[in-house]
Amino acid sequence: MGGISIWQLLIIALIVILLFGTKKLRSLGGDLGGAVKGFKNAMSSESDETKKAIEDTTEVNKTAQTTQQATEKKPESQKEQA
Repeated sequence: MGGISIWQLLIIALIVILLFGTKKLRSLGGDLGGAVKGFKNAMSSESDETKKAIEDTTEVNKTAQTTQQATEKKPESQKEQA
């Protein structure tokens, strides 16, 4: 009651096929699939770039910390020699 039965769906599908034809529907499906693939590729490459940027920032921070620690230790050893 109030729902769409399988027979109604089949009739609608038949009407759509008669209106547009199988070639147009096939090309429309191919275009839609290509668009979805392109979207997925763009999203995955964007997330890869984001991950690389985060890794690069982490490496730069680690290098800066080790450089800072090295410069902090250096004056102490010079004080001991004097």
